[in-house]
Amino acid sequence: MSTSIQMATADRGTEYKRKVALSSLLAAAVMTALKLTAGLLSGSLGVLSDAAHSGLDLAGAGITFVSVRVSDKPADEDHTYGHAKFENLSSFLEAVLMAISCVWILSEAIHKILAGGTHLQHSLWPVLVLLTSIAVDWWRSRALRYAATQYQSPALATDAFHFASDIWSTLAVLVGLTLSWAGAKYHIQSLHFADPLAAILVSLMILRFTWHLALETTAALLDAAPAETQSRIREAVASVPGILAVEQARVRHAGSEVFADLTLALPRSFTFEHSGQLVRAATRAVHDVIPRADVVIHTVPRETPTESIFDRVRAVAARNNVGVHEVSIQSLGDKLRAELHVELNENLSLAAAHSFVTELEAEILREIPELAAVLTHIESEPATIEAPTVLDEAADSHEKNEARRLETALLHTATAFPEVLDVHAIRMERSGDHLQVSFHCTMPDALPMLRVHQVITGLEDRFKIACPEVYKVLIHPEPQTDNLR
Repeated sequence: MSTSIQMATADRGTEYKRKVALSSLLAAAVMTALKLTAGLLSGSLGVLSDAAHSGLDLAGAGITFVSVRVSDKPADEDHTYGHAKFENLSSFLEAVLMAISCVWILSEAIHKILAGGTHLQHSLWPVLVLLTSIAVDWWRSRALRYAATQYQSPALATDAFHFASDIWSTLAVLVGLTLSWAGAKYHIQSLHFADPLAAILVSLMILRFTWHLALETTAALLDAAPAETQSRIREAVASVPGILAVEQARVRHAGSEVFADLTLALPRSFTFEHSGQLVRAATRAVHDVIPRADVVIHTVPRETPTESIFDRVRAVAARNNVGVHEVSIQSLGDKLRAELHVELNENLSLAAAHSFVTELEAEILREIPELAAVLTHIESEPATIEAPTVLDEAADSHEKNEARRLETALLHTATAFPEVLDVHAIRMERSGDHLQVSFHCTMPDALPMLRVHQVITGLEDRFKIACPEVYKVLIHPEPQTDNLR
């Protein structure tokens, strides 16, 4: 999905969340006013407690409305992870407000019971208000729950919970009013306690819901994450071919955002490009578990059990950021010796180059205790771009004659090697005082690479003996079938 489409989708989601939060705020304001009026007119502590509950819903809806506006702000220099955590904070504040209201309602209800119960002014209006409240709460809780699920909003989910809990608390108040009315009509003294008991029941219900809400919001604020989620992420990422292990997996929630930080162990022989491919594959694996997660992956190189002694030598060289070639291991009795060519910058001084390879040899011996000795051959790694002159194309006739002489000598030298079936694409170039010859040679398809290397090395050595003025020889071997196309 393109960035512009993602931004447009995010803007639509933000606008929808704000509309839902605003409509909930207005609904809570209206129902709080109606319940408060009905409670004062009837003298019902249950209705007043429900009005207090709705008042908290009003405060919570206000906090939610503010939080969805703030949480959708983009990240800035002071909030590099964005503002989504404000939703978790608003949910926690709502839980605190609900707990305070429950304590007040419980104290008032107990006081009423100790005082001998309540005497209500029975009227149809409180019943109508409560029935209307149930309908509004059902409508708002559904709308809020849908928006919370659609946009992963903790603040809207808390608001949905408030309106849903209002339904049950209002039903409890209705039962209390009905029993109180029956007690007054049929002169049943014990039913005079129905209204404060209903208020206590409402408070206990709210406290129970508030406790679970507080646990969830506190966990989010403290960056707690379900162990099951982390386990699923570990399993998904560990199944990516090439990853040795998931050494660390951390997940944190911030409002509707999820951040996943992982540390992956990769074979130290992998290139940056290959490691990058594995990181992208691991990111996709995390998104399979948490589609919208913001994933950050740190990779660490690790030795693998399948590494050969050659791989371990190259790993030490790679750690020192130098190229090596022609790595060989010799068995001298019960001891092993490594020989390798080390490529260093051509502008480096001999003293500096010798110091470097001495430290490199010591590090290889520490890394590979099986080795008794390390012998390095220092080669210069070109640091300049050359502009050679092609002898065949030179205007100087002497250069052209030199090219023909070198070609004749090369073809004659190649006849000493029966594996060389053909020599072609011969090119002679001069860079300053250096003369370089490059060419392609055809060999049998089934010839082993060990023998190919021996033939190429032998041909290069003999040609340099025949033409000592040649500084460098570059030979490109080709299979016989490749030249038949």
